[in-house]
Amino acid sequence: MANEFVKSFVQVCKNLQDPCHVARFQQLCGVQGTFPDKTTKPDSGQPEPDCSGLRKRVQCPDASVGNGAAGDATLAQVNGMQGDNTARPDGPSSAAAANVDSDTTRAKPLRRNSLTGDVGQEFLIHNKFLFYLFTFGTELGNEMFFIIFFPYLFWNIDALVSRRLIVVWAWNLFVGQSTKDMVRWSRPASPPVVKVEVFYNSEYSMPSTHAMTGTAIPFCLFMLTYGRWEYSFLFGLSVALSWSILVCVSRVYMGMHSILEVITGFLYTLLILAFFHPTLDKIDNFYMMDRYAPLVIIMSHVSLGLVAFSLDSWSTSRGDTAQALGTGAGAALATHVNYQLGLQLDPPLSSLPLTLPTLSIKLVALCLLRFFIGVAVILITRMVMKAVTIPFLCRLFGLPTDDVRRARQHMRVELPYRYIVYSVVGFSCVSVVPLLFKILNLA
Repeated sequence: MANEFVKSFVQVCKNLQDPCHVARFQQLCGVQGTFPDKTTKPDSGQPEPDCSGLRKRVQCPDASVGNGAAGDATLAQVNGMQGDNTARPDGPSSAAAANVDSDTTRAKPLRRNSLTGDVGQEFLIHNKFLFYLFTFGTELGNEMFFIIFFPYLFWNIDALVSRRLIVVWAWNLFVGQSTKDMVRWSRPASPPVVKVEVFYNSEYSMPSTHAMTGTAIPFCLFMLTYGRWEYSFLFGLSVALSWSILVCVSRVYMGMHSILEVITGFLYTLLILAFFHPTLDKIDNFYMMDRYAPLVIIMSHVSLGLVAFSLDSWSTSRGDTAQALGTGAGAALATHVNYQLGLQLDPPLSSLPLTLPTLSIKLVALCLLRFFIGVAVILITRMVMKAVTIPFLCRLFGLPTDDVRRARQHMRVELPYRYIVYSVVGFSCVSVVPLLFKILNLA
């Protein structure tokens, strides 16, 4: 009985891992590849591991189900915006091109990765609404969203919730990225899958860390604010679930993950939250009050980064791990400094539950002013620290400074660079910018 269950479970997992399901979903959502007539080697970003079982990627046996291949060879050669039916020297005839929907747009993959140089394959978009919706969804797991979301929450809504959320985000991303480098599954094969995004194509893919952060942030936010702020349970759960589903589904749409990988990322995060949520209060108090907290924070975050960097050869995931840990370390150190200097002004327990203040032009203007000034400080800080840190580390370790991309593929540069830059960014967000607000009378 147990053996039959295990066999059935493995079979279900293999089925959910099949890239053909990703290709079918993309086609259903109006994404069509422009693959050449000939079957090409899967563009997985990483060499296919020499192993069997779930790690093996397969091509769709039915090319018509995929996004391109031989069945779509005619459409693959249409250039520019659809509706331009002029015959090309290497393209289809005008009659063939005329069959293409005039609302269809030819697009290039999102967010080209300057470190890997991967530009990807052009594709056709038949449903612009879904394209923009899932582009927004996938951005909820990218760096720029975190730079905007955490500071806004910290400066304008609830500092306690924000700093605890950063702790969960950093550890959750470390666990997810480290698991990727241990499992070492490649991205879904292309073709049949269309790579709508290529920025993370060089990383491994199991589990989906976008799905993990896209689950950790809304559900942890819900757990930290329910009871602390006045709103209904159903409303909070609905927002968290909708946020998570949007991010998870967007990763399949982008061609970056299989169905199994996003489900695993979702469930993996729920397990991590079950462990972390009861300890967050103790962690926060330790960061604030313990005299040895700064030493523990630095040692623990650096040690975890060294572990992550030693798991596999260079990939962008290692830098993301160090970036999250560096941000977490900087925010934790700032929490300690704020408390010791009496700058930690959390509302007293007697004032709970908190209620949202009445919206007014003055309140909105104040929030926006804090946000734009604060984000400007953070972005300038990041830019200056990048400009100073990379050349310094290259000179320190005797590496050429004329090729930043190659230099950052060395652990000796990438690890300290990410830690130094983003620990300063995290510290600035939690301590420096709020202090600036006090000076400018914006607190």
